[in-house]
Amino acid sequence: MLRRSPGTPSRDRRLALGLAGLLGTAAVLHVVRPEPFDSIVPRSLPGEPRFWTYASGAAEGAVAAAVAHPRTRRAGGWAAAALFAAVFPANVSMALHWNRKDPLYRAIGWGRLPLQVPLVLWALRIARSAPRG
Repeated sequence: MLRRSPGTPSRDRRLALGLAGLLGTAAVLHVVRPEPFDSIVPRSLPGEPRFWTYASGAAEGAVAAAVAHPRTRRAGGWAAAALFAAVFPANVSMALHWNRKDPLYRAIGWGRLPLQVPLVLWALRIARSAPRG
């Protein structure tokens, strides 16, 4: 595995705040416009999709806060990587079950899948570059 040289503190901070902003925006959207998120909740999950939409939005908000704060940034980075892995089944569900006939929507559904990789790597970089303790 290649070792990267540590980034500068200001660059690491910007990367962390950027990820926190992305996660925070997603958290707000889960509450303000839950319907699109409801539609991609995997059918195999028990209960109502709205519960999972709100639960994932709350998780994204908590992880955003953890990534944004320097004291919890390391744990927040690990949590963000885990969260991105955990929501991958919803992205697969979206690609498989989106009932849109428009080819653009189908392309978006399938195009989201490989985007999880850079998100996980981004989160891991934040976790690894944050100071311990």
